[in-house]
Amino acid sequence: MSSVIKNFDSWKKFLGERVVQAEKAGMSEDTISQLAYEIGDFLDEKVDPQNSSNRALKEIWDVGNEEERRVIARLMVRLAKNHA
Repeated sequence: MSSVIKNFDSWKKFLGERVVQAEKAGMSEDTISQLAYEIGDFLDEKVDPQNSSNRALKEIWDVGNEEERRVIARLMVRLAKNHA
């Protein structure tokens, strides 16, 4: 997965494909967004951004409070779904 994270376009496509799979499996948008939030938290703590797009997203995540991070997660799900 690390090569996927290095390229933001690949990341959006990868995430979008997972969103579509989750929807087909019957997951709600709220559940998917919650998972995206948890993944965002994990990536923030464990992964050093490898490009400027990921670095900018991390910096936005870092300054956001919990509610704002949930909005970011929901928006990333929508963005990714548009690139699936």
